[in-house]
Amino acid sequence: MTTEQRHQPDVLKQYEAPGVVVHWEPKLCIHVSNCVRALPHVFNPDARPWVNAEAASADELAGAIETCPTGALSYVRTDGTPQETPASPTQVQPRPNGPLFVRGDIVVIDAEGNVTRRATRIAFCRCGQSRNKPYCDLSHLATGFRS
Repeated sequence: MTTEQRHQPDVLKQYEAPGVVVHWEPKLCIHVSNCVRALPHVFNPDARPWVNAEAASADELAGAIETCPTGALSYVRTDGTPQETPASPTQVQPRPNGPLFVRGDIVVIDAEGNVTRRATRIAFCRCGQSRNKPYCDLSHLATGFRS
């Protein structure tokens, strides 16, 4: 990864460890901090890099990452262990005065009918003010959105 890539917020960042590759998409992160609470020795927002994937096992990383409601954190198992299983049936959880947390086999399709994303976890904007539509970017806080 180049220095330029490290400073671009839209670039997918990867952190490798034995048995797993952790992916982080900053543009999807709304700082719910489930990852930090689950594994503070791995996910440290004050450190650079902020993810120390080698500080936990692949199973521990997968468990913590699956608590990320936005899908900003994801992983690929490289040790032959199964990948994340989508929730079934798909679940939609409106957050009070905030986004829709969706879990399942999610396919996002644009106005032209193109698949723009496949995911197991997404936070969709509900206030209509996101600059990263259809995803939440915390604009609901600035606009005072009330559900």
